[in-house]
Amino acid sequence: MKNNESLSNLLNLSHNLGDPSLELAILGEGNTSAQIDNKTFLVKASGSCLATLQPTDVVECQFEPLLSMLQNQLMSDQEIVDGLMHSRVDSTAKKPSVEALFHAYLLSLPEVQFVGHTHSVSINQILCSPQAKQFALHKLFPDDVVCCGTESVFVPYTDPGLKLSQVIQAETTRFMQKHKTYPRVILLENHGIITLGSSPQAVEAAMLMADKAAKIFVGTFALGGPSFLKAEDVHRIANRIDEHYRQRALQI
Repeated sequence: MKNNESLSNLLNLSHNLGDPSLELAILGEGNTSAQIDNKTFLVKASGSCLATLQPTDVVECQFEPLLSMLQNQLMSDQEIVDGLMHSRVDSTAKKPSVEALFHAYLLSLPEVQFVGHTHSVSINQILCSPQAKQFALHKLFPDDVVCCGTESVFVPYTDPGLKLSQVIQAETTRFMQKHKTYPRVILLENHGIITLGSSPQAVEAAMLMADKAAKIFVGTFALGGPSFLKAEDVHRIANRIDEHYRQRALQI
């Protein structure tokens, strides 16, 4: 029953993020995942399309083999592929995305049940510029804080796959030690965005709000550049009782 519910939620999330009008992902770009329990999770198969994702394009994987791979610093490309295939619950299922490695790690964090990753046009025009880290560490407006958290994890460009997943793990661990909670948004330099949360609504809300923030950020440069919220204002918004109520109402 939990498997069916997770699959249904994952497909809906994937179709929403893959909507061509949003310009978050085209062709086989991006991936999504959902926790089933503490042993297995669902993840988009390699090469499949978010907008048209079908049940046969989703792979159930075991956490343990993938989390073990994250501890290994010396694996060939073939060994990584073999490890991904070995993680499948059904040996006849399609190949999991190579980014199943970071999905496994993020879904193992307390309270995280869903993860989305896209290559948003608006966000990537920043992540492919010298302004990337500035965008990750500052906030422009209240709903950016409410949906995306007080700041994002920033990951310098890293070779996708095992190495990237290991750097995401290291940078997310640092973030959690500082903020005492998991990040809502992870920004990958010259690559894309990851959003995570306890519900598909939380993942989608963070993705869409980050996309909006990116458009506003770029637009400010026509008028002199961004005017960021002060740190004390960000803290106040993040801790307002009424904003917590709104987050619960929106399931984010």
